[in-house]
Amino acid sequence: MTTSKTRTRPELFAVEEFFADPEFSGATISPDGTRIAYRAPAHGRRNVWVRGIDEDHADAVCVTHDARRGITTYYWTDDPRWLLYLQDTDGNEDWHLYRVDLDAPDEPAVDLTPLASGSRVFGAEPSVEEPGTVLVWMNQRPMYIDIFRIDVATGTTTLHLPQTELGDAVLLDRRDQPAFVSQVTQDGAVEFRAIDPGTGDQRPLCRMGGAEHPVGVQPQLVTPDGTGLLVGAYQDSDDLRLVRIDRETGQQTVVAALAGHSLDITGTMAPEVLPPTVFRSRRTGEVLAARFVGDRPRIEVIDPHFAEVYAGLARLSDGVLGTLSSDESERRWVATFVHDRDPAVTWFYDHATGAARQLFRAYPRRDPAAAAPMTAVGFPARDGLPLHGLLTLPVGVEPRSLPLVLLVHGGPWSHDTWGYDPSAQFLANRGYAVLQVNFRGSTGYGKHHLTAAIGEFARAMHDDLVDAADWAVAQGYADQQRIGIMGGSYGGYAALVGVTVTPEYFAAAVDYVGISDLANFLRTLPPFTRPYNVNSWYRYVGDPADPAQEADMLARSPLTMADRIRTPLLVAQGANDVRVVQAESDNIVASLRERGVPVEYLLAEDEGHGFANPENQIRFYRAVERHFGRYLGGRCATEAR
Repeated sequence: MTTSKTRTRPELFAVEEFFADPEFSGATISPDGTRIAYRAPAHGRRNVWVRGIDEDHADAVCVTHDARRGITTYYWTDDPRWLLYLQDTDGNEDWHLYRVDLDAPDEPAVDLTPLASGSRVFGAEPSVEEPGTVLVWMNQRPMYIDIFRIDVATGTTTLHLPQTELGDAVLLDRRDQPAFVSQVTQDGAVEFRAIDPGTGDQRPLCRMGGAEHPVGVQPQLVTPDGTGLLVGAYQDSDDLRLVRIDRETGQQTVVAALAGHSLDITGTMAPEVLPPTVFRSRRTGEVLAARFVGDRPRIEVIDPHFAEVYAGLARLSDGVLGTLSSDESERRWVATFVHDRDPAVTWFYDHATGAARQLFRAYPRRDPAAAAPMTAVGFPARDGLPLHGLLTLPVGVEPRSLPLVLLVHGGPWSHDTWGYDPSAQFLANRGYAVLQVNFRGSTGYGKHHLTAAIGEFARAMHDDLVDAADWAVAQGYADQQRIGIMGGSYGGYAALVGVTVTPEYFAAAVDYVGISDLANFLRTLPPFTRPYNVNSWYRYVGDPADPAQEADMLARSPLTMADRIRTPLLVAQGANDVRVVQAESDNIVASLRERGVPVEYLLAEDEGHGFANPENQIRFYRAVERHFGRYLGGRCATEAR
């Protein structure tokens, strides 16, 4: 007999539906407006395809042929013949810049940056001043990030501007000339100086406190006319604003601000991939709009002409504008939208005619109505600090006394935001309430919230997570006896802290590329990162070169407290991880196995800091499914179609 309970029970979707590569993603329009490029599967990996603006995928040409690792970042050039992309080897983050000939797409890609091991490309930008070339930031000298000019057609590489001081960042104007420099001083402050175009002399403009900028002052953009620098600054506010610093006077002018909301700098961590902090004109370089943090991301339009374009785009989706590109005329636009249930739907919009059409959905076989909504929530920490979070509940299930997974973001200087999260969707589909909390130290919620994390690793930062789970229990959503914790990178560290500092609280835990030994973690980071860690790891956690600070770091390291662990644990690690090295996982697993504590260890030989290849993602989440199913009581794959 079919009961009402079984009739209303939501469909269980296969793991592959959540963690296979999207069918379409990352679309951009060519500078001349005649073609679009995007990522789609080929050769078992995510590759780049190109098609005419009026064509379908059936007419598209696959122009990259990587069968080893998917491609994430690519660039149009000003020559319609060439397209560029970045690729590393099995997740080792030694990025190289490759050239593809769109006139001969079956020819092998050319490595324009044959760097030695340990060196990498950090970014590339087409040069406005010298067409046919790109400026590339790379550490050919392992400790220094120099700027090179590469002729795309010939591959000829010349040094454009060497980095003279470790940690300095020289910012170029649209003529590719040095305009400003930012430097972290010995006391941790960030100092900005103007560079005289004639003499090269540097003149101080302003200083900003360093602790409130743990990932650096972001963004840092020279205005198209070279007379100003756009930065994220707090000034006299708790909220991060977009501010212009005048090159001559140092005067600061607010360009974009939103009371009670901070500029969202997440996009600066992965340019060309994540929704940007600021939208810029391809034609002029001017800033069009800025993104702010909120219950849903907020877009603040700056440019009056773009206001008309934005109004046309906003009619296309009930989501939030994500990525955006235009042709040189700024008539034709390709936009994606952030959405919690239907991610990265991509549209073509012709501003001259007002015509628009949907190009594709990332997951065309999925019904958005079957996905779980993500809801913004808020509650105070035990010391009164306001905390913001996101709650995803299973569809078709009464939200009472559910098993709960606390899903902890990495960074920790990042934040969870409203949108499609495959991990949250997968866990909700398996019957779990999923809570993501922006604990103290997360970006996006003001200077006080951010700096409240100084010295609080394994202390108040962990308390925030427990307070969040307690809130979910008090609201009736979660069963106190069935709470799990899961996270990657810092989130993996948080999971390990959860089962060491509060060993009785969690019923199961998943550590994904997480830190187990804070001192060893900092010692094994790539050497060139040290100058950039002054206001992050060294300021918030400590410097292992200082014996007293090292002792404190060890006291807050899960490996030191491993004898307290009795919670069943799943650990996953990439063998080529250069951020959190394999020893971080090996050591915690060995310690537990010596004591007979249940631990499952997944080691992927072809991955780095997080799994990128779909088969590894699927293997990992099948293990997560079994692990939480066994210890928290969620649904499992035997029911999936």
